[in-house]
Amino acid sequence: MIVGVTYDLLRWEERNLIQEATKLGHKVIPIYTKDFYHLFSEDNQFQNLDVVLQRNTSHQRALSTSLIFETLGYNVINDSRTLINCENKLITTAILSRHNIKVPKTAIAFSKDKALEVASKLGYPAVIKPIEGSWGRMVAKAVDEDTLRSFLEYQDYTSVGFKNVYYIQEFVRKPDRDIRIFVIGDEAPVGIYRVNTKNWRTNTALGAIAEPLKIDDELKDLALKVKEVIGGFFLGIDIFEDKERGYLVDEVNGVPEFKNTVRVNQFNLSEYLIRKIEEWIRK
Repeated sequence: MIVGVTYDLLRWEERNLIQEATKLGHKVIPIYTKDFYHLFSEDNQFQNLDVVLQRNTSHQRALSTSLIFETLGYNVINDSRTLINCENKLITTAILSRHNIKVPKTAIAFSKDKALEVASKLGYPAVIKPIEGSWGRMVAKAVDEDTLRSFLEYQDYTSVGFKNVYYIQEFVRKPDRDIRIFVIGDEAPVGIYRVNTKNWRTNTALGAIAEPLKIDDELKDLALKVKEVIGGFFLGIDIFEDKERGYLVDEVNGVPEFKNTVRVNQFNLSEYLIRKIEEWIRK
């Protein structure tokens, strides 16, 4: 295969994907997004790419470049529709709910007064999140109405998209961890627990510790159902464990990081992904 890898930051994941694809005998063309442009009126500058791996950390660059490469007729992992479904939390929650996949109790409001009103129905502490964003940035836990009011006002003065749409969730009483499970093609081969030691947020970017996860049948079936309704080929799915309700799907990532998953599981995720792409392209 000829594999394009589009990126804006060359992290461990991108280097490992390039290395493993090359080991398997494929030609890899790195595409640094900040040096990339496309003129719709001119010929395609990339010829004969079998697949493009979307690895931009910027959601805007990821969505834009996936759309461009799709327009050129390439297979893109993940495609623009999947990225929209994943990176907008409102869209993700709406799709999951519509397909009866359990999620944390979530409210959407369009004014601060209604946001405060619905938060009181959810109960405190409540969690406020930006509609778009990753790595736990701007996710905050409000312990009471006064604290939430401050967070709402702070959001109003940011430059984030959808800043006048308030996304508020219950604070799920889960263990001091959550689950990140990966779907690759038609399989859910590996995952981790993300254990929080210093911060209530369980993002490894904020100091959570990764531990190996044994995937049970229920968790595997849930992950594959999420993939079926969200779309995509390579997803990182974040799941909470609730004592009464069981597994709750919190978020879905369309350009997932996996360094810590590889490290703690001794699982060659990049090789697995490339081999699943080989199967997909042959079909």
